[in-house]
Amino acid sequence: MLLAIDVGNTQTVLGVYDGEHLVHMWRVATNVDHTSDELRIKLHVLMEAEGVDPKCIDGAILASVVPALTHNWEKACYRSFCVQLLVISAQTVGHLINMDQEKFAELGADRVADAAAAKCLYGSPVIVVDFGTATNIEIIDKTGTFVGGIIAPGVDSSMRSLLSRAALLRSVELEDPGTAIGTNTADALKVGVVYGEAARVDGLVERVFDQLGYEARVVATGGLAHRIAPASKHIAEINLELTLQGLRMIYDEIAQ
Repeated sequence: MLLAIDVGNTQTVLGVYDGEHLVHMWRVATNVDHTSDELRIKLHVLMEAEGVDPKCIDGAILASVVPALTHNWEKACYRSFCVQLLVISAQTVGHLINMDQEKFAELGADRVADAAAAKCLYGSPVIVVDFGTATNIEIIDKTGTFVGGIIAPGVDSSMRSLLSRAALLRSVELEDPGTAIGTNTADALKVGVVYGEAARVDGLVERVFDQLGYEARVVATGGLAHRIAPASKHIAEINLELTLQGLRMIYDEIAQ
């Protein structure tokens, strides 16, 4: 079985694959101070709770936007499963999405995984919207080439910034307010955050359509996708496993 690890700035998503089947997926907080021992303990606790035998893990792959944790994850995987962790980057796997590796050398590994999975699962052209700490948008044109993307402040980041500067506002549950006009402070904030983010994404996607000269299928992923995507005019599908699926596909391609 394969362990796929997606380390984000706010959350880390882990998935265990048996072939193409996702057996279990966990979403935990990212802590940059965690040692390899703490990561190893976390792995064993999660797997034990779901009845996953660590001895069955014979491969592991990592996409991380937190470089400080990479070495600790390598040590944790080796000590837990006796496997060498495959750490991906735009330079090492960019060819899988037919991208200019020199031009996009700094592209985050999670964005590469998203693009690789979307291209394989949905064909070309395709646009991925990943709602995480940042809202990332990846674009693959009709030739199957990764042509670039967009990085915008994420929903949580924006709301936390607002709440820290507005003394009378309180945090609200991110859910569809059901109205475009809030009649109380909580609903007004929901409209601004949920509908505002959906409208921002729709506006950016429309600009991408205009520049490409044609429309593309739009797929959403990320921890907040299920909160925002239903309010979007252009997002056609939500796939919360997309990044992990990309990691599995990349591992299968490289391991062959």
